[in-house]
Amino acid sequence: MSYSIDLNCDMGESFGPYQIGQDEKMFPYISSANIACGFHGGDFRVMDETVRLAVKHHVTIGAHPSFPDLQGFGRREMSMTPKEVYQMILYQVGALQAFVRAHGTTLHHVKPHGALYNLAAKKGEVAEAIAEAVYQLDSNLILYGLANSELIAAAKRKGLRVGQEAFADRTYQDDGSLTPRNINNALIEKREVAITQVIGMIKNKRVTSVTGKQIHLDVDTICLHGDGEHAVNFARHIKEAFEQENIKLNPVNG
Repeated sequence: MSYSIDLNCDMGESFGPYQIGQDEKMFPYISSANIACGFHGGDFRVMDETVRLAVKHHVTIGAHPSFPDLQGFGRREMSMTPKEVYQMILYQVGALQAFVRAHGTTLHHVKPHGALYNLAAKKGEVAEAIAEAVYQLDSNLILYGLANSELIAAAKRKGLRVGQEAFADRTYQDDGSLTPRNINNALIEKREVAITQVIGMIKNKRVTSVTGKQIHLDVDTICLHGDGEHAVNFARHIKEAFEQENIKLNPVNG
């Protein structure tokens, strides 16, 4: 039996045109890229160059909007009204969309970053604001969010296509949420453990929580973090494992 999955990676999160070498090495191993829009990382030069690299490597492009938090890399929760969240998403995704069009291609999806992603997974009003912004900008866009989350539910209610996401290198709580980064064992350090978790997600549609609970997941896309010391090697090993397990890489179709 064959399987299909999207491998996405957060890209363009540095500053200046000479700091994207790690990203370029990741492109051969992924099928979609989430490109930072300037609020937590990236700038106009990096956005332009990262889009160019995505086109070169035939990787689909998504926008990766965040809370306006450069100092905290978008990982600090901010108090914003739903209207402000809506406006913030339009602002960032629209900026990246301009670069995408300039390179003669189309935007494929939107995936919130960091604290905004986690908040939208649990708070309906935040999820609704993000879904509304994406829908108003382009109803053909796919909205990526944590599998089984409020963001996925809000997108479906709006009529948007979704990419239900899981993480190769993160552990899960019993409610299906990600273990917060400030808690021990939030990240999976051993490559073999992460690969086993990913294959189980794809083939068995489940993941084991930190307490041993089995959680059902309908997964469309797996996130690989590209900023770790061994990120490129990890991506290569995951792709090799997929080939052995007859798992093909394809962008999310929603």
